[in-house]
Amino acid sequence: MKVGIDCMAFDVPKIHLQIENLANERGIEPGKLINGLGLKRMTLPDVHQDIICFAANAAVKLIEQNNIDLSTVSRIYVGTESGIDSSKPAASYILSLLEDQFQISLGNCDAVDFKFACIGAVDALHNTLDFIRLNPGKKAIVVSTDIAKYDLASSGEYTQGAGALAMLLCADPRMISFSNEFGVSTAGVFDFFKPRRIFSKSQITGKAGNDPWMDILESEVSIYKEQPVFDGQYSNQCYIDRTRAAYENFKKEAKTETTPFTDWHNILMHLPYAFQGRRTFAEIYAGELTNVNLKDKNEVKALSKSKEYLDFVEERIAPSEKASSLVGNLYTGSIFMAILSALSFYLEQEDEIAGKKMGFIAYGSGSKSKVFEVAVEKDWKSVIEPVELFAVLEQSTAIDFDTYEGLHKKELKHSILSPENEFVLDYIEQENEVLKGARYYKWM
Repeated sequence: MKVGIDCMAFDVPKIHLQIENLANERGIEPGKLINGLGLKRMTLPDVHQDIICFAANAAVKLIEQNNIDLSTVSRIYVGTESGIDSSKPAASYILSLLEDQFQISLGNCDAVDFKFACIGAVDALHNTLDFIRLNPGKKAIVVSTDIAKYDLASSGEYTQGAGALAMLLCADPRMISFSNEFGVSTAGVFDFFKPRRIFSKSQITGKAGNDPWMDILESEVSIYKEQPVFDGQYSNQCYIDRTRAAYENFKKEAKTETTPFTDWHNILMHLPYAFQGRRTFAEIYAGELTNVNLKDKNEVKALSKSKEYLDFVEERIAPSEKASSLVGNLYTGSIFMAILSALSFYLEQEDEIAGKKMGFIAYGSGSKSKVFEVAVEKDWKSVIEPVELFAVLEQSTAIDFDTYEGLHKKELKHSILSPENEFVLDYIEQENEVLKGARYYKWM
């Protein structure tokens, strides 16, 4: 029995900043970001948008584009590292909004969030695939939703992005099916994380007293910041180490002594920036097909610039990068956008890829990688066609640099674009003591 993704949909902000504009403002040579990292745009959430909006919008598109009967859906699982609450899951918000939108009760539908940095949605997918293997008559929706935000003028600023992808998982899927074997590599490290920062009240207010607005008696205050603490070079090395080890573990689990990726029509990787995959896969490529010493970084770097490897990249990896160049980092959604990008590319090229195998190499900081194999199913075109990925991305509206900084600092109070046919954050309760902080949404 095959299990996998039957169909997909996405939602990203409708505004973006051109990477060239950002580079010029920051004194960076634009070619370094455009040609070196593959960046063209980064999408940015508008004033009325958050991860719940993106997730619910993607789920609505999934349901409407594919005429899904919600009464057949047994679970809604979400992967995110941009949680808006330390207790209430994003999945519960999404479930409620879908109930309102489609006038149906989902009271018997399971819902939960998965968190492990950028691999959280892959964990939700993995868990749900096992669930469907045990319950082949069941269907499930898995959603990835995130806002990748970095400090202004930081080394991660140009890799920002936002959006969500929603997927229907079931037996005998129309789009792609997954192998039973998963390779895994995990290590508990601090390459990228979002800790709660602790401050004394006197640091915030300048006095030891208990101002009424703080509404607490403790001497310290915990503050969550959206922007991460990270070490770029170390994080890249963790990415390389985990993916290479997970790839080797996949070979062991699949009981093969061959080189799996030589049979993969495409290689789909987590893309915090568009060219991250091609830059790091060189290590696996070198270890499998050449005599390059992996401990000699200069040799690996030289290989990554060779015609042989660049031709390999253009054929096997580049199709999955195209959407990332136009969207930016989606954290948990990046690898799923890579799938959508590759399939949409082949649809535009009128290439028939049914039956082709693809390698799926996921990564999440902290850190973990999972490697497995997917096969493209015969009806993939019929479910990719209504998504219109590249056509939708081309409709995005460019904003200027001052507007970008205003959004980033949360100084703007009115949306850049008026919302239309989408969920928006209506308000956050501030008065009712037993609902303070509750977030309310509406369809516009």
